[in-house]
Amino acid sequence: MQPEANPEGRDSGLLHLLRGVALVAVVAGAVGSLGLMLRAGHPPLFLRVLFAIWVLSPFVALLVANVVSKRWSFITRATLYSVILFLTVGSLAIYGNVAFGPPRPKPAFVFLVVPLGSWLLMTIAVSIAAFVARKRRNDPLNTTMR
Repeated sequence: MQPEANPEGRDSGLLHLLRGVALVAVVAGAVGSLGLMLRAGHPPLFLRVLFAIWVLSPFVALLVANVVSKRWSFITRATLYSVILFLTVGSLAIYGNVAFGPPRPKPAFVFLVVPLGSWLLMTIAVSIAAFVARKRRNDPLNTTMR
């Protein structure tokens, strides 16, 4: 009797490290994005609260996904952690450019579009990874998953 192949076993240390880095990044990204949003403009308090909720929403969703991802496949979790890192760095770079760059006539536009793009990117990337993982698991020619 042959032992079950564990394709994740050899990479679980790397995945654990990636998860830890992603957790730190998502919190830093949320705090940094909020700070940069507040520095970029001073709309009325009500609008500031709405913008804060919208800007933080992708980071909150990524934190929730991180919590529920423990039973997800290796490829789906690796994709999630990579998306967290990519979106954190990308958001901070874009928001930093708006906050510290040349004055813009409508800086609020960026703080509306970046979270929307983040939601689209994370939904598409994680969905595709989950689909691929499911196809690989159900592929009768794939002997490594048995």
